[in-house]
Amino acid sequence: MKMIKHTVKSALKISANISPKLSAKAHYYFKFKKKLNLTNPTRFNEKIQWLKFNEFSNDIYTLCADKYKVREYVIAKGCGETLNELYGVYDSPQEINYAALPEKFALKCNHGAGYNIICNDKSSLDIKNTNLQLEKWLRQDFSSLFIEPQYKKIERKILCEKYIENERGGFPDDYKFYCFNGKPYAVMVCIGREKGTPKFYYFDMDWQPLPFEDTLELINNNQYPEMPDGFKEMKGYAMKLASDFKFVRADFYLLNGKVIFGELTFTPAAGLDVTLQEADVVLGSQLRLDIG
Repeated sequence: MKMIKHTVKSALKISANISPKLSAKAHYYFKFKKKLNLTNPTRFNEKIQWLKFNEFSNDIYTLCADKYKVREYVIAKGCGETLNELYGVYDSPQEINYAALPEKFALKCNHGAGYNIICNDKSSLDIKNTNLQLEKWLRQDFSSLFIEPQYKKIERKILCEKYIENERGGFPDDYKFYCFNGKPYAVMVCIGREKGTPKFYYFDMDWQPLPFEDTLELINNNQYPEMPDGFKEMKGYAMKLASDFKFVRADFYLLNGKVIFGELTFTPAAGLDVTLQEADVVLGSQLRLDIG
């Protein structure tokens, strides 16, 4: 079975260079066992796929998908105070002066997702292996893995940012605002990531639970967490950052009431999120496309 999955993934990767649209259709069928409708998409994942081929050639998507240059956009939108502290930007791992960095920091590549190294103890960091990993990531064309063209033209860099932790020494809760046509509609709250058992709760903009994923547990038990301090502030930032897009997910951290910008995401799970289910229909109804 593993051999079959590996063969399929290899074939999909090769097809991405030959025909991105055919590859996207193959990815979609492989994930959902149904055809991708790009002529009249209705579900959220389908519409994300449509956007890949009809919107993402615009330079603003390249700018905002770039984890370094998006900082320019955040500042231009009047949200600069939410940016995390930046220690350095590098073209290669060899430029990093580890001795000058604090004991805790985060390294990330700017041209994709998941390219993160979180260091909470510099004395135990294997610098050689860290550099090898960063070099490997810099060589990868992330845009071709699942057909996400917004990453294609990004000039590849390594960022070093301040390590973010809550009072318990773990990751702060993060809030992902699903914004449609310039307005936030729903927020996904990720809680418990530090324990390795994250829960994903969805709320509307009045902090009422939406019947998606783990939120069903809250609804069934009639136990809702209180609206956190800073929620309305985050919602305001999300609206500012979403104003130029049909869809964007604006991600933030909330640390002791302080809002910290995470990133702007245009293709959640590359438009292949199998966990959405009911949300795939509901969120899809919110996303209006210009289809002639």
